[in-house]
Amino acid sequence: MGIMIVLLCSALVMAGCTGIPASPSPTTPGPGSPSGTGVTPASSVTLTTVPTDIIPSYNYVKVDVGVKDYLGNSEVIYQGGEGQIHVKKITAKMTRADGQTQTESLENKKGYTVELLGTKQVDRVEVWVSMDNGETYKINDVLLDYRIH
Repeated sequence: MGIMIVLLCSALVMAGCTGIPASPSPTTPGPGSPSGTGVTPASSVTLTTVPTDIIPSYNYVKVDVGVKDYLGNSEVIYQGGEGQIHVKKITAKMTRADGQTQTESLENKKGYTVELLGTKQVDRVEVWVSMDNGETYKINDVLLDYRIH
């Protein structure tokens, strides 16, 4: 009987049935992430876009999303517009192919630029503009392909 218990315990240990599953360690942004950025790790995602909002002409502003550079990064550039005097906040968010996100705020100054850290795959960039009347508009929602330059 004692030999049976020893054999059973040995079989369980060899099968790995007695181990406690390790919880995943928290992931933090690596070096090179700009300070003050919101980089959030996530699992792999399927990236799609949704239609952007139609902004009334008195609130119209333009934000350009640049093509990716050789590292997979992209610039977001505020171009201003007729509604520039009504802008309270501009937010750009990149959702990377690996699921990580980075959110940056742009200043309400024509030509103000932020760099979003992407991948050498397809990433998604969304831009929202909040106005002084409380309205928030999604003005950009694009998928950026990585192309060798």
